[in-house]
Amino acid sequence: MESGQGYTFWNVAIPLGLSFYTFQTMSYSIDVFQKKIKPTRSLLNFLCFVSFFPQLVAGPIEKASQLLPQFERNRSFDLGNAKSGLRQILWGLFKKIIVAEKLGVAVTMAFDNPEAYNSITLVFAAVLFCYQVYCDFSGYTDIAIGTAKLFGFKLSRNFNLPYLAKNVSDFWKRWHITLTKWFTDYVYLPLARSGKRSNFRKSIALFLTFVLVGFWHGANWTFILFGVVNALFLLAERAPIFRNKKNLQQQLASLPSFFSLGYVFMVFTISAVLFRSHDMNQALFFLKRIGSFAMDGALTTLIGYKLGYLAFVLVAELATRNLSFPLENLELKLGKPIRWLVYYALIIIIIQYAEPKEAFIYFQF
Repeated sequence: MESGQGYTFWNVAIPLGLSFYTFQTMSYSIDVFQKKIKPTRSLLNFLCFVSFFPQLVAGPIEKASQLLPQFERNRSFDLGNAKSGLRQILWGLFKKIIVAEKLGVAVTMAFDNPEAYNSITLVFAAVLFCYQVYCDFSGYTDIAIGTAKLFGFKLSRNFNLPYLAKNVSDFWKRWHITLTKWFTDYVYLPLARSGKRSNFRKSIALFLTFVLVGFWHGANWTFILFGVVNALFLLAERAPIFRNKKNLQQQLASLPSFFSLGYVFMVFTISAVLFRSHDMNQALFFLKRIGSFAMDGALTTLIGYKLGYLAFVLVAELATRNLSFPLENLELKLGKPIRWLVYYALIIIIIQYAEPKEAFIYFQF
């Protein structure tokens, strides 16, 4: 298998998006076997469910119970739904092309040559990668969901402001939601419920589940360690290590939000270094150089004024946190001239500054 990043255990070309439609096929087979759903009588509908092109290569991962019935009923063109889809596609393109691509240039500079930068700059690059992968993947999700709307389909939400999570467990309920749900339903729960149920069995089930989540991203030790790190923090959050047998989740809930937000972002940033590194040597060198507080090397922001676009995305999504995406109900808030001015401004910026250098990050999975 070739993950697209660094050393892998095998060097075999694999079809684009293999794991996504494999997961959907597995969920259908398992749910039918467990009699949670009835098998479809239409081979065509089943093949369309497995190969639905908007979400085929990078999700969201849809369960048969949610998506397959949409193929089995008649659909008609809905102008309002189509408009919403186009707006969501526009927002996704802006996040991917203008934010993720620009951040990706800076991130690549730092990760490909970490010895040339000091600790502060490397920390900054790691933070930028967190936002790069978010804008890249959530941008693709917006494009996929918006495209599906044009054909009268509704796909599941895959991101819900993950960097506002209060703990690591909450983070994984907000980040790649459909993947977390899939592993919970088909890996964690069967392992946790088999045999004699106990906290120890649940802990082992959780650990193995996240090791598999890491392995799903690629046959590379960096991905596996990415899963292990997240598993260890999830287990630590559940341990009653504070007074009155409080665990870390309960302790964080009693503190100001600043502490919980900082904690979650720090954990994800550390694991993101593993996720982004080509191999373990690069990851360890990157983290070691940060930890050594090295002051030699370049001190640079790497990205300059392009951070303004990132700030715009974050503020827009924060201000519209109760919506699926910031442009969702724009026609209810702005008059037609102002609304179209916003659309054209985003389109012009995308066309003017489009410099695609990388495929969507999750295409390789």
